[in-house]
Formats: sequence, C-alpha cells, structure tokens
Amino acid sequence: MHNVVIIGSGCAGNTAAIYTARAGLNPIVIAGHEPGGQLSLTTEVENFPGFPEGIQGPELVENMKKQAQRFGAEYRHGTVIEADLSKKPVRLNMDGEWIETRSLIIASGASARWLNLPSEQKLIGHGVSSCATCDGFFYRGKEIMVVGGGDTAMEEANFLTRFGRRVTLVHRRNEFRASKIMLDRAMANPKIEIVTPAAVQEVEDGGTGLVTGVTLKNLETGEVWRREVDGLFVAIGHIPNTKPFAGQMDLDADGYIVSHGGARTSVTGVFHAGDVQDRVYRQAITAAGAGCMAAIEAERYLEAEEH
Repeated sequence: MHNVVIIGSGCAGNTAAIYTARAGLNPIVIAGHEPGGQLSLTTEVENFPGFPEGIQGPELVENMKKQAQRFGAEYRHGTVIEADLSKKPVRLNMDGEWIETRSLIIASGASARWLNLPSEQKLIGHGVSSCATCDGFFYRGKEIMVVGGGDTAMEEANFLTRFGRRVTLVHRRNEFRASKIMLDRAMANPKIEIVTPAAVQEVEDGGTGLVTGVTLKNLETGEVWRREVDGLFVAIGHIPNTKPFAGQMDLDADGYIVSHGGARTSVTGVFHAGDVQDRVYRQAITAAGAGCMAAIEAERYLEAEEH
C-alpha cells in the first residue's frame, strides 16, 4: 500500500514527487509512455526561471528527477493501462501488475498529435516542434511553416510572425475549424501566407540534421512541390493521456480532466497536475506549479484522513 502514486514524469510529475517526497510520503512515480514528458522532446529551454543561459529539456527533467530521488521518491518504468477509482484505496494496473494507493496524482500529460511521417519524427526538436511559445524565439528572421486548421494553428501562426520572416500556414481543406475571429486575424496578417488544400509529404534536412524544407502536395490537383523552411510547427491538437480514467471521473469532451477547484478532480483523493488538465498554457513552469499544488493537496488529504 502506497501513500501517493504519481503518474507521469514530466515537469508536473517530478515537481509533485519532490514535494511529496520531502513531506515523507515516499511517492512512487510511474514514468509513463513518454518518460520526461514533452520536455524530453525539446532541445533548448530558455524560459524556465533560474537558467540565464538556458538548459536542455532532457537535462532539466533529469535534474528534477534526481532532486525527487534525493528525498526518497521511487521511479518505476511503465504505463498505467487500467485504473479502479471506485473505492479506497485506489487501484492501478501498471503493465499487468496491480498496485494500491491512498492518494493519486495524475500528471500523465497530453501528447501532441503529429503527422506521423518518419522524416518528421526524426527531426522533432531539430526544426520540428509542437509549441510556438516554447520554440518560436529560435526562428528569428527565418522561414516558418505551421500545419493545422484550428484555433491553435491560427494562434501559433500569428504568434510566430513576431519572429519569422514569413509564416506559411498549411491546411488539408479549404475550410477551417478555427473560429471566425482567429481565422480573420490570421488572414489579415501580412506576414502569413495560407496554402490549402495541401498536406506535408516529407520533411527534409538535406543531411544537416536540421529542417531545411518540406515537400507539399495539393490534395485537389495532385501537384507536388518543395518549399524551403527552417522550422515546421505542427498544430493539429493534443491528446490528453486519460484513457484509463474514462467513465470514472469528470473529463471534458476532448478527454481533459475537469478541475473541481485547486488540483482536485471529481474523485476524492485523486488530484491532477499539468497538461492532462491544462489545455491553455502548456508550459514547463505552469506544469511545475501545478505539480506543487497537487502535492500539497494530496499531503493535506492524507493528513485529514489520519485524524
């Protein structure tokens, strides 16, 4: 029987682990299917306070993990495939092994949707990104491409015009899912060129290990052409990693955890932290803050249970 189990080992999970470990709760951290979370996919992180020269994403999460381990957090490699939140203690099935816990912090994050091209996957963190606010700064005066047709894509394209020489917005259809106000804003921006109906066929690096261009295909005419770009931002949405909890707690239509104040979920003793609930900010620093909140909530919950 564990006091607290934390699902996820990104900024949110690691911060929750530091706080619960220092509180003497001996947390178990289940690393999840993306150990280190979204930061393990990024290279340079320049906006996390305390690192004036910046820090590599994987190094930042590794440092957080070491800090948590120093206070007694235990890390286990694996993924939660099933959960039973119907009674106390909560039960979790980790790759076939059931474990029990008095409290649970879900910090399993949200995975970016990718185009799933081998050439794209190879260049994630090397010119391919899913976060304009994280990586836009690196493309000052450069050619940028954004893929997507929703509000996120419009927002990212507009934001990236602060840095790029030109932003090309590519979408599969001539119609957009984006709200009218967001679409109008993108269309009115002189630095944004919209290309439809088109799809990225290939991401190229010219042997440099960094994005140098993409091959596009017009989905109506079949015409294929190459476009030189320095950065490709994929903005086709995120998938929150909440599958094991579906039907057992309040999730919104897209699968994000619905907050019940602070870090609380609809299930007593179960708390949320980071991108699994936050669909707005998605930053390392907000995830870390959420991890701290969840840890303090879990600690107070366990204390109240004992009295």
